[in-house]
Amino acid sequence: MAKAKKQVSFEDALWSSCDKLRGTVEPAEYKHVVLSLIFLKFVNDKFNDRKEELKAEGKEKYIDMQEFYEMKNVFFVPEESRWSYIMENAKQTDIALKIDTALNTIEKQNPTLKGALPDNYYSRLGIDVSKLAALLDEINNIQTTADKENDIMGRVYEYFLTKFALQEGKGKGEFYTPKTVVNLIAEMIEPYKGKIYDPCCGSGGMFVQSLKFVENHAGSTKDISVYGQEGTSTTYKMAKMNLAIRGIPCDLGEKAANTFTNDLHKDLRADFIMANPPFNQKDWREENELTQDSRWDGYVVPPTSNANYGWILHMVSKLSQNGVAGFLLANGALSGEGQELEIRKQLIENNLIEAIVILPRNLFYTTDISVTLWILNKNKKARMVQQNGKMRKFRAREDEVLFMDLRQMGSPYEKKYVELTQEERNKVTGTFHNWQNDNNDYQNVPEFCYSAKKSEIVEKGYTLVPSRYIEFVNHDETADFDTTMKTLQTELTDLLKQEEESKKELLNVFKDLGYEIKL
Repeated sequence: MAKAKKQVSFEDALWSSCDKLRGTVEPAEYKHVVLSLIFLKFVNDKFNDRKEELKAEGKEKYIDMQEFYEMKNVFFVPEESRWSYIMENAKQTDIALKIDTALNTIEKQNPTLKGALPDNYYSRLGIDVSKLAALLDEINNIQTTADKENDIMGRVYEYFLTKFALQEGKGKGEFYTPKTVVNLIAEMIEPYKGKIYDPCCGSGGMFVQSLKFVENHAGSTKDISVYGQEGTSTTYKMAKMNLAIRGIPCDLGEKAANTFTNDLHKDLRADFIMANPPFNQKDWREENELTQDSRWDGYVVPPTSNANYGWILHMVSKLSQNGVAGFLLANGALSGEGQELEIRKQLIENNLIEAIVILPRNLFYTTDISVTLWILNKNKKARMVQQNGKMRKFRAREDEVLFMDLRQMGSPYEKKYVELTQEERNKVTGTFHNWQNDNNDYQNVPEFCYSAKKSEIVEKGYTLVPSRYIEFVNHDETADFDTTMKTLQTELTDLLKQEEESKKELLNVFKDLGYEIKL
């Protein structure tokens, strides 16, 4: 009996085809080869759909007029950029040049794509024609606009970003934050209406998930405006493509730029900030650089050795009067000394810190350490807020901080990783919102959450390590597991060095005796 053929999703089929490029394309370039072609196919499908729509409306004479596409937020595709033309020439020796021309022309024809697409990219790579043709054939099978109810193109794009982050592993993939982490931030700060900002936006995932959150809660994405900045040119291009695919208008500035030394949104005051800055970034400014920057007004200048508090103060400076920020940092920022301690004291005294949430290990593709979600709020006073069409009353929590520990949560994902399930996120956000609301539903829960008074935080030396406040029944409440692990790793490294030195000494002894021995 013949064995049934395993059904493979179109994402997996496409990934398998793309994987054949390995050996002809450097791994660092791999994602750009794929995503630019997927983008080109998508804009062509949208263009063709609009063209057929115009014909059905009896407006055939307008099918070559750009304004009739732009009025429906559809990119106009010139003849030399059309997918049908690319596929007709897919096996020609100059196909790489034709793809470059197609991308360049479509960008020039549509000003909102300025800076989004690669320039003379495929010609420089020198990809084998047969492999590039096979990749084009796979992409050609994706009907990107066939399912009007589901975000097929977004699904493909997100799938590939996830795959690239998984493949590139530790130290790479900084352009992507796992979806469940972004969802948790959105569900906690609830960005229903106003300006959303991400100072290190990567591939734009924060924006995508926050707008999905608004749609899922019967809000209107027309009430949201998006601002961001990204320092890496290739990642900046990915973000512009990612947002364009979903029809999300955004202001990412005219180019990729360093947020600290070239702030592209100096006058912005955001209602919501969502960010995942680089962890523990060293030498982020020169010793005498940015010492008088207005972003540090009222605070100590952040140390050059670590950018964590530079990112915090940058975001504080961008918040509107009622602004809320949700961002991720390495756990070390919770208890740093020196300048970091002085800044942390001021943040606490200024009543800006609303919640500190320790996340599980292995959530991220770039690091296996546990990291922290910080929630800052410029207005922790009692007030009424309209959200999701309803008025919600906030308690006055000016002198309190909610600490949460999620390290016992997380469901296995892709063997090496974990993800926060919807049920787990509901538990976290429900607890947080009950704590915010003017009701009596919130209670401290051992090994999970604790609402600390400012006086308690001051008494403990302004540390924000949750285990210093949350009650642990069967554990040492003062234990800092990440620091302990680092200490053990350091001890192991020292032992290995000692062993290596012992080997060298032994070899020298034999050498003095006239023996040449190799270990």
